[in-house]
Amino acid sequence: MTAPDDGLPEYLHRLVARAADLPLRHRMPRPTATARRSAVLVLFGEGPRGADVLLIEKAAHLRTHAGQPAFPGGGADPGDDYPVGTALREAEEEAGIDPDGVRVLTTLPELFLGPSDNLVVPVVGWWDDPRDVTVGDPREVARVARVPLADLADPANRFRARHPSGYVGPAFGVAGMVVWGFTAGLLDAVLEAAGLARPWDVRDVRPLPALGVRLPQLPGTRDTAEDEEAAAPTVADPPPDGPPSRTVPGR
Repeated sequence: MTAPDDGLPEYLHRLVARAADLPLRHRMPRPTATARRSAVLVLFGEGPRGADVLLIEKAAHLRTHAGQPAFPGGGADPGDDYPVGTALREAEEEAGIDPDGVRVLTTLPELFLGPSDNLVVPVVGWWDDPRDVTVGDPREVARVARVPLADLADPANRFRARHPSGYVGPAFGVAGMVVWGFTAGLLDAVLEAAGLARPWDVRDVRPLPALGVRLPQLPGTRDTAEDEEAAAPTVADPPPDGPPSRTVPGR
C-alpha cells in the first residue's frame, strides 16, 4: 500500500491523516457473525473539471440497489487480496479501471450495512494517469461518472433524503443522479475529513424519487443541455449495441 507523498493534492493528505477516525454522522451497528466481506474503491483523480471521484450507477433492474449510485465495489471472491484486491477487481469489472493505474493510499474503517449484511472496507486510491472509464457489464452497471469534488461540496447540490422506510440522511444531486444512503454518508464524511466540506442547509429534506429514475435537473444542478460538452468527457452511458461507451480520452 502506497503512502501519500508530495505528488498528491493536499486534500488527500488530510483525508489519509484522518482515515482512522472518519467523521461519520451515524453510528454503525455491530456486524453480525454472517456478514459478508466487501470492499469499495473511493478513487480520486484530476479530471477535465478538476479533482473528482468515481461513481457508478447500478442497473435499474437489479434485485438489490437498483438504480442507485455507488462506489465501484462488491463482495470478496476466493483468492482476493482483501480488501484492496477486491476493490480493484470490482472497479475493473464495473468501470474498466486498470488496477495497475491506481495508487492505493489507505483503507478507511470497516462499515457494517445491516440491511444487506455486508461488512464494507472503503479503499482510497489515486489515479495518477486517468484513462478511459467504461460501463463494464451493462447488466449490472447503467452509468459510470467522474464527479467533480467541487460539485459534491457545492451547497446547492446538497440536501437530506427521506426514504419511505423513514430513513433520513445526507444526499447529493450531481451528474444527473441522486446519491443517498451508504454512498452519500461516506461521501459526506470524506468531504469533511478532507477539509472540503462547506455549510449547507440540513433543513432541506426531500423524498427519494422512484428507484432508477434520474433527475438531471435537480435544483442546484447544472442544466443538461447547457453543459453537454462539459459532461461528455466525464459521464458514460452504455449504448444499446456495440462496445461500452468511452469517456475520458486516453493520454
